[in-house]
Amino acid sequence: MTEALPTPDAPLKIGTRGSPLALAQANETRDRLAEAFNLPHEAFQIVVIKTTGDKIIDRPLKEIGGKGLFTREIEADMLSGKIDIAVHSMKDMPTLQPEGLVLDTYLPREDPRDAFISPEFTAISELPEGSTVGTSSLRRRAQLLVRRPDLNVVEFRGNLQTRLKKLDDGVARATFLARAGLNRLGMSDVPQHPIETTDMLPAIAQGAIGIERREDDMRVAEMLAAIHDPATADQLVAERAFLAALDGSCETPIAGLAVVTGDRLHLRGEVLRPDGSEAHSGERDGAVSDGPEMGRDLARELLDLGGPNFFDWIDNRV
Repeated sequence: MTEALPTPDAPLKIGTRGSPLALAQANETRDRLAEAFNLPHEAFQIVVIKTTGDKIIDRPLKEIGGKGLFTREIEADMLSGKIDIAVHSMKDMPTLQPEGLVLDTYLPREDPRDAFISPEFTAISELPEGSTVGTSSLRRRAQLLVRRPDLNVVEFRGNLQTRLKKLDDGVARATFLARAGLNRLGMSDVPQHPIETTDMLPAIAQGAIGIERREDDMRVAEMLAAIHDPATADQLVAERAFLAALDGSCETPIAGLAVVTGDRLHLRGEVLRPDGSEAHSGERDGAVSDGPEMGRDLARELLDLGGPNFFDWIDNRV
């Protein structure tokens, strides 16, 4: 390090949402930084910031502003200097950063798969006709309705614990959660069954943690470089290029996953109508260095397949 490291008297301030999962991710970031620089945990302060997305849990994200609702207040605090870095679930992150902020550090990716959660059944195929299933994800809703148009899909907002309680209360017979969140919280007791990505593609960047910083903060940039995972970065660059070229808001059901093997990258993607009436998918394989262009090229292919009216449910789409 060319600049002074944080100390208990002058700690590095880590901004995060307050859910148990968000706190687990912030703690993992702190632990990795403390280990990398042989610092005590007291040299880092976790600062909980309540976001608009956390305050409004009775309406779908697409109705109240999309992904930015989980980042706006955190990013404002970072720009003002109240915090030094912010820890995010990458699947919640918009593809564009506010001026003055950089998102270029990723921790090793967890299991990207979805998990089918039900105390009664082990797979979507087992659900009786007309069963009620809860999810807050437009992507999962559309993917479900493509496979099972008979299901009654209801809104399930809230953090992981809130959604599990709704299931226990009988609001629905099944729901879906990210395997990564369950693993990070050590929730092996939850009745979960992993869904292979060949059966249901996950959200873009699912399972990945990103760390955001101020662009001009070189001390933080140098510290974060010590815990950055290049393999995860290669995956996310391709996936997020695909997302950005398609839409990238919470108004479009989009799924995708990149897998890196050596110097090769395999990318699969899917775009769907929210009611499950239409879905288009494709894949690309090439050099890791070509990941961003592969993402954009796959997006163009799916846009062509969908045709000019595919996004007609989005009122403000240009």
